[in-house]
Amino acid sequence: MKPFVKAFFDEATNTVSYVVREPEGRACAIVDSVLDFDHASGRTDTRSADEIIAYVQGEGLNVEWILESHVHADHLSAAPYIQEKTGGKIGIGRNITVVQDTFGKVFNEGTEFQRDGSQFDQLFDEGDSFHVGQLRGDVLHTPGHTPACLTYVIGDAAFVGDTLFMPDFGTARCDFPGGSSKTLYESIQKILSLPDETRIYVGHDYKAPGRDEYAWETTVGEQKALNVHIGQGKSIEEFVQMRDARDATLGMPRLILPSLQVNMRAGQMPPADEKGDVFLKLPVNKI
Repeated sequence: MKPFVKAFFDEATNTVSYVVREPEGRACAIVDSVLDFDHASGRTDTRSADEIIAYVQGEGLNVEWILESHVHADHLSAAPYIQEKTGGKIGIGRNITVVQDTFGKVFNEGTEFQRDGSQFDQLFDEGDSFHVGQLRGDVLHTPGHTPACLTYVIGDAAFVGDTLFMPDFGTARCDFPGGSSKTLYESIQKILSLPDETRIYVGHDYKAPGRDEYAWETTVGEQKALNVHIGQGKSIEEFVQMRDARDATLGMPRLILPSLQVNMRAGQMPPADEKGDVFLKLPVNKI
């Protein structure tokens, strides 16, 4: 079955969010939503999420799932805000517990921070399936960028998060805690084993050199033939050497510290203090 996919691009974080709906019904899922955050002022805004909500409500859709491909390091999730407005269950990969354990220590969260994934409504494993109305979704565990990365294959469309980018831009970095270029290579092979005509929807786009417009839809066949990092049958040795060398030159994402604290909580802010004020931590020399 071929779902209808509506993309929402957030230029501030280069993130693409998606509404995936069944072709002849009202059920839908939302993938990788964005809560706007101004790092300088510490203020949040819901304009990006409100655009998605307005579309869902305007089309008369029923939100069944709010899906996270992984714990994002470059934007805050709007999942709980959207859930409050539209309903639906928040899902992520079961290895969120690994991420929570790692960054619970980085941010010195203490024992009150639950590291069992209970902040989410559903923890997915490799091979799990779910439904969006009459659409079947299948779960691929595709770690390497992070331990909890998933690819959601819904009908003929695969939502790969940060694992793959557009063919002219390449693949995800692997230098975050728990990342591995070898593991990413193996995960990408899993995606590339899908039928060539499978539509691939990427989680970000940054305009590759020579391309003037943002893009986010490609296919398995195009990735196999054209991806500058992994295409044309590149070996695991070639990929690992390239990826590790490239990652060594990259700085940390601008919003990594606020994003990780919020996203490992399923998009919730840390608990407020006795005055009702919320604070995010800034660990020094930890990442």
